[in-house]
Amino acid sequence: MEKLAIKGGYPVRTSKIYYGRQWVDEDDIAAVSDVLRGDLITCGPKVDELESELCKYTGAGYGVVVNSGTSALHCACIAAGIGEGDEVITTPITFAASANCALYCGARPVFADIDPETYNIDPESIRSHITDKTKAVVAVDYTGQAVKADEIRAICDEYGLVFIEDAAHSIGTKYKDRYVGNIADMTCFSFHPVKTVTGGEGGAILTNDVGMYRKLMLARTHGITHDESVMEDAPHEGPWYYEMISLGYNYRMTDFQAALLISQLHKIEKFKARRKEIVKAYDEAFKDLPGVIIQKEIPESDSCRHLYVIRLDLEKLSCTRREFFDAMSAENVQCQIHYVPVYWFPYYRHLGYEKGLCPVAEKVYEGIMSIPLYPLMSDRDIEDSIHAVKKIAEYYAR
Repeated sequence: MEKLAIKGGYPVRTSKIYYGRQWVDEDDIAAVSDVLRGDLITCGPKVDELESELCKYTGAGYGVVVNSGTSALHCACIAAGIGEGDEVITTPITFAASANCALYCGARPVFADIDPETYNIDPESIRSHITDKTKAVVAVDYTGQAVKADEIRAICDEYGLVFIEDAAHSIGTKYKDRYVGNIADMTCFSFHPVKTVTGGEGGAILTNDVGMYRKLMLARTHGITHDESVMEDAPHEGPWYYEMISLGYNYRMTDFQAALLISQLHKIEKFKARRKEIVKAYDEAFKDLPGVIIQKEIPESDSCRHLYVIRLDLEKLSCTRREFFDAMSAENVQCQIHYVPVYWFPYYRHLGYEKGLCPVAEKVYEGIMSIPLYPLMSDRDIEDSIHAVKKIAEYYAR
């Protein structure tokens, strides 16, 4: 444990705690080493095994692993048939990839507003943004809480839209006792180091639709197939022959990343349990804290949280968010902001998007701040994070 200086009766941290951090142990390292000592380090059996493990865990019928969560979203848009002139509805409070995936396909992202308490996309706002150009909805499980999947599913069915769940935050989450990954038409995971399980990088798309699965496989690997049943020029002259039958990409995952993820998946229940303990401690500590609002959760979602977001009620605090953020950093608790509304970025502004599109999202953005949440946190880390939030909120309380 870090050395602590004593000030004002409470131990003051002398080392920084960050908002997220991976947990890689000797089992993980051994799994990667085994692959690196073998003959196949990419496109080998571990990729197939990981896809099988993800399907087994979530209950989904088919899985395709790729090299990032962004690639997963792009492949999902390709499989959904999204193209020039189409519109894709998503949320502005997300990482840019949730909207960029539409742009990659020549489509236009359309931003629906969010629920002011859960911060997830508002189904009624989705409905109000549907036009005859709308092709799909990319609904983000913000912080790991499941979206209102039944309502979104009903809207998509009513209008003939593809339901893509951006589950970059929510592997391990259940919605009405069904794992995320086995609900939407396609579900996209991310395995970045701060996520619940990691491959260093990586992503996956899960689906129960065999037609979409086949399109995803082609999108991942250059549009190339060895399957004679879909070749145009079969029979062919030898086992070396393959055909490119669509335009695809090199989004393949390495075998050593897959090995790391398989090892991580074997520990996901332990990771989930610790995340839930931390969330419970935070909720209890902040539920009556003036100036701090905690994220509400719908009863249908049994959430494995990737992020813990507090929202500052700046009308009850005599500080700016930046001042609160800097004060947390001074306590050696490093926070982060998730996220700047996507359409505020200069690239989107140059495409014609303007502030004011989603007033609830913009209001929520002004106060949100992610505080540390990862399973390797010690009890002391949790106590220090709580102490810092309370100390600063009480100091700035009006």
